[in-house]
Amino acid sequence: MFKALASPVRRRMLDALKESPHTTGSLCALLPDLDRTTVLQHLRVLEAADLVTGRKVGRERHLTLAPLPIKRIHDRWISDYTRAAVELLDRLDRPDDA
Repeated sequence: MFKALASPVRRRMLDALKESPHTTGSLCALLPDLDRTTVLQHLRVLEAADLVTGRKVGRERHLTLAPLPIKRIHDRWISDYTRAAVELLDRLDRPDDA
């Protein structure tokens, strides 16, 4: 998953999917600097990391963000650091009792 999130292009794709679901074609249109094959390669990495789900509707493929893996990273890693930072700021804000 970290490999999937390491790419700025894939993060742009996730940002777009966070706003709303997209078809493969509409996602390609949002990334005009990339050809369709490159977009599909990035999508495969995101799908392998379970960050994006896709389903076929007729001839289109509808893509949505799967936020649960990102939440798990937050819960496991980021929340502890956030809590420590808030506690540090709280200690710095308190006047010395000396």
